Amino acid sequence: MKAIIPVAGAGTKLRPHTYTQPKALIPIAGKTILSFIVDQLRDAGIQEFIFIVGYLGEKIQDYVKENYPDLTTHFVFQNERQGTGHAIELTRNIVGNDEVFVALGDTICEYDVKEVVNSEYSMLGIKKVDDPRNFGVASVGEDGFIEQVVEKPAIPKSNMALVGLYKIKETHFLFECLHHLFAQDIRTFGEYNLTDALDCMIKRGAKFQAFKVKNWFDCGKKETLLESNATLLKKFGGNTEGNHCYKDTIIIPPVSIAPGCDISNAIIGPHVAIGANTSIKHSIVRDSIIGSYTTLYEVVLDNSLIGSDASVRGLSRSLNIGDNTEIDFG
Repeated sequence: MKAIIPVAGAGTKLRPHTYTQPKALIPIAGKTILSFIVDQLRDAGIQEFIFIVGYLGEKIQDYVKENYPDLTTHFVFQNERQGTGHAIELTRNIVGNDEVFVALGDTICEYDVKEVVNSEYSMLGIKKVDDPRNFGVASVGEDGFIEQVVEKPAIPKSNMALVGLYKIKETHFLFECLHHLFAQDIRTFGEYNLTDALDCMIKRGAKFQAFKVKNWFDCGKKETLLESNATLLKKFGGNTEGNHCYKDTIIIPPVSIAPGCDISNAIIGPHVAIGANTSIKHSIVRDSIIGSYTTLYEVVLDNSLIGSDASVRGLSRSLNIGDNTEIDFG
C-alpha cells in the first residue's frame, strides 16, 4: 500500500504564515502538521509515500528528506491547482495497481490506523458535524456502507462529514472515474473533486465502508489551529528539553519547548508550543504557537501565532504575524 498526501494548497486562511511556510509545516504541539500524518501512517506499516506538492513545494521536499530518510518517497508537482481529483490523477503512474491511503495534508485525526489500513474494504473517514455544508458529506446505510458522497451540498442529506481520510483498494476503478470527470469536464465549484470520483465509484458498484474518527483537529485557520494545539498538548502532555534550565521562569504545563531555546524571567503556559532556538525574555506567553529562531522581549502574548525568524519587543496581547517579521512596541 502507498500513501498519498496532497500538500499543494496555498493555505490562504493561515496567511501571513503561509506566504513563507507551507501549511503542512506549521508547528503544532511540538510537531508539524505533516509529521503527525506521516508518523501515523508509517507506524501502521506504510513505507512508501507520494507527496503532491505545489506552492513552496521545495520546503516540503527538504523537510521530508531530512526527517524521513528511511521512507520511500515520491514528489509530484501540481503546478495548476484544479482540485483534489486533479491532484490524485497526477499520481497514476506511481500508484500503478497498488492500494492507496489518501490523507489530506491538513488533516490530523485520531483513529485506529492499523484497523483501517488492514480492512478488507475500501474505507472513508467520517465525523458528525453541526453544519456539514462546508464539507464533503457521506450518506451511510444501516449496514455501514456508504451510499453516496457529495461535496459541500446546499441541502445535506446527512451530517456525516468526510474528514479527508480515504483508504482505496480498487485504484484502477478510482483512476477510471477520475478520467470520467476530466472527459466530461465534471467540476464542483470550478474544480475536479475527489469526492465526485468516489461517488462515481459507488454508483458503479464499488463498496466503501465508513469509519468514524474519534477526534478531528482543524488546522485550517489561526483560531482552530490554536485550539487544536491546546487539545493535543493536553493529550500528549507536551515536552521540554530534558536538561533545560530556564532562569527565573515559571512553566505552566502543558507546553512544548524545542531544543536550543533561551528563556529567562518569563511565564510560559499553559498551551504553548515553542520552536527551536527561540529566545524569550521578560515575557508572559500563553495559548500560543511560537516559531523557531524567534525573539520575544518584554511582551505579553495570549492566543497568538508567531512565525519563525520573527522579533517582537514591547507590550502586546494577541498577534498573528508571519516569518521574518519585526515588531517593536517600545
